[in-house]
Amino acid sequence: MVVITLQREKCIGCNYCAELDPANFRMSKKDGKSVLLHSTEKRGFHTVKLPFTPDLPSITKAADACPVKIIQVKEIGA
Repeated sequence: MVVITLQREKCIGCNYCAELDPANFRMSKKDGKSVLLHSTEKRGFHTVKLPFTPDLPSITKAADACPVKIIQVKEIGA
């Protein structure tokens, strides 16, 4: 399982995540910030749990490219 977390309020709207991983990220037309697709929000953290994902390399690239480091990716289990 892969858990992706986004601290959306700290987003600066650089668009790297949406370019590198369009399957999981979009840019909001309303405020220009990143949106983690299919996520739930709790206390400012937007989180999605993916049971299996072949997109792990693109998710990791998106997290690494974020200049404000607000995207975390964790692998849980084997």
